[in-house]
Amino acid sequence: MSEVGALTKPLVIGIGGTTRAVSTTDRALKLALQAAEDAGARTFCFGGAFLSHLPHFAPENRERNEEQRQMVEMVRKADGLIVASPGYHGGVSGLVKNALDLLEDLREDEHCYLDGRAVGCIVTAAGWQACGTTLQSLRAIVHALRGWPTPYGAMLNSSQGLFDSGGACTDGKIAEQIATVARQVVQFAQKHRV
Repeated sequence: MSEVGALTKPLVIGIGGTTRAVSTTDRALKLALQAAEDAGARTFCFGGAFLSHLPHFAPENRERNEEQRQMVEMVRKADGLIVASPGYHGGVSGLVKNALDLLEDLREDEHCYLDGRAVGCIVTAAGWQACGTTLQSLRAIVHALRGWPTPYGAMLNSSQGLFDSGGACTDGKIAEQIATVARQVVQFAQKHRV
């Protein structure tokens, strides 16, 4: 594919995961980004290993390290996002919330925060109650950032063992949920690129 052809594809950024690289959340995010590529997008991932090195967001401090600048710049260029968070005690993890708080740096952009972009939400938790409350919380955060949460959000009950040792999803229904989120982000991005 030519460079021009590649640039016409929407850019979907993945943000999420945990401090464990083989976590259900990291695996779900990688699967979603692969589904986004299959649907015609370019992707880039800021997974748990990356997020764990971001300093705590401090609104009074405008200094940013290289990783913070890189993430903000990539989100600025994004046509859509997929955010995956574990449900910790019924809410979004601090690791993911810290990354999303950093998007305050997009406040003065022409397209403020995530304005005009679809955001797919994926939640993993060791129980359905935490899945539901965390998905609701994540969607509220996306709304506050002026993004468009996709109509479909994926909830993965991690107590059910959803991935094999190689990272492949062992449940076809879950794999389809993740793919649906990714396709909705790409479809929106293809129609409404900012």
